Amino acid sequence: MIAAVTGGTGFIGKKLVARLVERGDTVRLLTRSPNLPDHSSLLEMHECDLLTAEVSELSTMLDGVGVLYHCAGQLKEPLAMRALHVDATRKLAEAASRRIGRWVQLSSVGVYGSVPEGAITEDSALNPFGEYEITKTESDKIVVDAASKGGFSYSILRPSNVFGAEMANQSLFGMIAMIDRGLFLYIGKPGASANYIHVDNVIEGLVSCGTMQQAECRIYNLSDHCTLEHFVGTIATRLGRPAPRLRIPAPLAYLAGEVLGGIPGFPLTRSRVEAMVNRSVYPISRIQQELGYHHVTSMEDGLLELVEAYKQRAEHRGAE
Repeated sequence: MIAAVTGGTGFIGKKLVARLVERGDTVRLLTRSPNLPDHSSLLEMHECDLLTAEVSELSTMLDGVGVLYHCAGQLKEPLAMRALHVDATRKLAEAASRRIGRWVQLSSVGVYGSVPEGAITEDSALNPFGEYEITKTESDKIVVDAASKGGFSYSILRPSNVFGAEMANQSLFGMIAMIDRGLFLYIGKPGASANYIHVDNVIEGLVSCGTMQQAECRIYNLSDHCTLEHFVGTIATRLGRPAPRLRIPAPLAYLAGEVLGGIPGFPLTRSRVEAMVNRSVYPISRIQQELGYHHVTSMEDGLLELVEAYKQRAEHRGAE
């Protein structure tokens, strides 16, 4: 099968491309960096900037594609999010119409907004907050609308916080450092949620969405879950540190975030406090029942991998 991938040089995309090549698929990588080293005859590099490419140019690249995995995303620059998530997706959908078999959209549970507690399913109301979440929601709608006109079938995968040793986001490494130094503290009552998903599991979900008939025109949430105490305790054990015990009331943390959150480097902002007291969960019964999905990397194994990466970084800095 011919599979096309956008965002194939990113944290998730690189692993997806490797998995597709391993499966024996011919992979067309739409990338701004066509000269990346490649050792597989199954990987076709197509120079393409989604922001500036013409529809006709994209159409040529997508001719004969069985599955398009749309993984391109902008996480850091709010001003660029609409251009990529909305404008480029609309252009790509026009180019893909009646040329591809299925569109697999990498989305986010952020489209449901900040829900302080309870179960959030694929049928929950969309209530995005923030430019990233708002534009990802619009991007999903563009795909669904294009599919409804007969352009292609689709599957949308909405993971929670994706983590892995090669991730660009440094927040978890920052948490590990705080635990390592004995500076981590809990906020509010015990039992807050840690909603994370290892990148290997996201790849498993994406490939299932792209290859299984049952996934046609379906939306799936993907997450793993444990209490924050278990999450932090697993990290502390691997570091050889005692599990943190210090805990402060949530109102005090919110106040500190409001007053001091604007200071560079101050660890408590309102959004971080909300994340540390959140008690929501994202059940994955739909993808399990319909696609037979199961985690290939457990939360615990993923965290052990992350701690080892943290230690290697520390050793490298110490050797400099």
